[in-house]
Amino acid sequence: MSAMLELLVILVCGSILVSGILAVCLDNLTAAMVSAGLASLFAAVSYVLLAAPDVAMAEAAIGSGLATLIFLYAIRRTGGGKG
Repeated sequence: MSAMLELLVILVCGSILVSGILAVCLDNLTAAMVSAGLASLFAAVSYVLLAAPDVAMAEAAIGSGLATLIFLYAIRRTGGGKG
């Protein structure tokens, strides 16, 4: 693995950590869910960089796309946790 690719993988993995921490720390449920979706999207990018395109496509479609949309729909339907 070249040095530039290693640096890019480390940068993407750092982005996953930052997005995950934001997802846990944010008070707004919608923003937290978008941040969790970004973490999943960054994971899909890291899989592509690590030469696993089949895993990346599954992660992007299910983890980043479908799961995020379902959670955002549920948040919207339940009033965003406001009681």
